[in-house]
Amino acid sequence: MAVTQQLAKLSAAELAACRNSVEVLDLLCSFKLRPASDHLDLDWAPAPLVRSFELAHVDEPVVAALRRSLHGDEEINAAYRDHPDTVWEHPVTALEPDVVAEVAALLTNVRPEVVMAAVPDHVVTAQTSLGVFTFDERRYLHGHLVALQDFYAHAARQHLAVALWSD
Repeated sequence: MAVTQQLAKLSAAELAACRNSVEVLDLLCSFKLRPASDHLDLDWAPAPLVRSFELAHVDEPVVAALRRSLHGDEEINAAYRDHPDTVWEHPVTALEPDVVAEVAALLTNVRPEVVMAAVPDHVVTAQTSLGVFTFDERRYLHGHLVALQDFYAHAARQHLAVALWSD
């Protein structure tokens, strides 16, 4: 089974409900609590995105914001680890709305084309440097970075929290 990174925008009240109820958290992680437009599938892009930021020598506070946008801050509900079909090693985490706004502000300043310019041209070198194996690493990562920026910008404008998990 392939494990991919999932994100969902949710209200502070929904986040509180997920903290209090494994059943509500399962609805979120089963894509039933929020509409599809409030979800983002980052596939296997998180680690290579971080590596591409490092290769591009992006300022450390921005790299830290990227990491935070991909890993969250705290586990939403530890009891969910015992729920069937969860990825136990990767707890469901969240970022509160105020933190989402901070992360969005930092990520908005990143120009994807500048970051992608640091990705090696040679396919094998890029794959080795980034740990991702596609036919066009730059296009793959560029698309996921733009999607991540848009996702967080929208969540910040709506003052929403973000939940993160592996699926």
